Amino acid sequence: MDEPEDYARAEEAASRLFSGPVDFLRSAPQLQFLPDPVVPEIAFCGRSNVGKSSLLNALTGRKAIARASVTPGRTQELNFFDVGRPEEEGALPLFRLVDMPGYGFAKAPVKVVDKWKALVNSYLRGRAVLARTLVLVDSRHGLKDVDRAMMKMLDEAAVGYRVVLTKTDKIKASELDKVAEATAAEVRKHVAAYPELHLTSSEKGMGIAALRAAVVADALGEGWMG
Repeated sequence: MDEPEDYARAEEAASRLFSGPVDFLRSAPQLQFLPDPVVPEIAFCGRSNVGKSSLLNALTGRKAIARASVTPGRTQELNFFDVGRPEEEGALPLFRLVDMPGYGFAKAPVKVVDKWKALVNSYLRGRAVLARTLVLVDSRHGLKDVDRAMMKMLDEAAVGYRVVLTKTDKIKASELDKVAEATAAEVRKHVAAYPELHLTSSEKGMGIAALRAAVVADALGEGWMG
């Protein structure tokens, strides 16, 4: 897409899609509970308290499809959400969103954290239908070592990902510019990272329409308009 009107049409089509059915499918605490790999999946990962649930709610236009935990790090499963459903009875969704356990600062025993890590790593490395992963980074803090470790793992697994700055309304514009510039420079050094950096605010709606369109393009193809 090269023209502004193309981007506008893509955002409108994505908005229409997400205004339709978006339903919780299941939680998978272990690999054997994953749904059959039959439709594209877009995974969301990031440090605990990065604003992942809020971003999922903003993207889907729902208030509580993804519940924000009172205690960061409590989510222990992969949570799957069906997006779009053709009218035929029993038809598959168009794609799925996957809410992954937050990493870092998890208030849980070491063995439990290790179990989460194994689940996340196995899913990311071995899921054939994974179309894209979104790595969420708190704009107030920028990239941390745990984010870099995740990006390195995705690079090594050849899993394409987008880096998304969250909570951009929480810092001054001048500080945001610095964080965005530094993050973008680092992102460009990673082979599996999409070169475009996404700046978002779930609370103010900044960047949500563009990211929504990007998610749909990743899942269904750039030319998809519904």
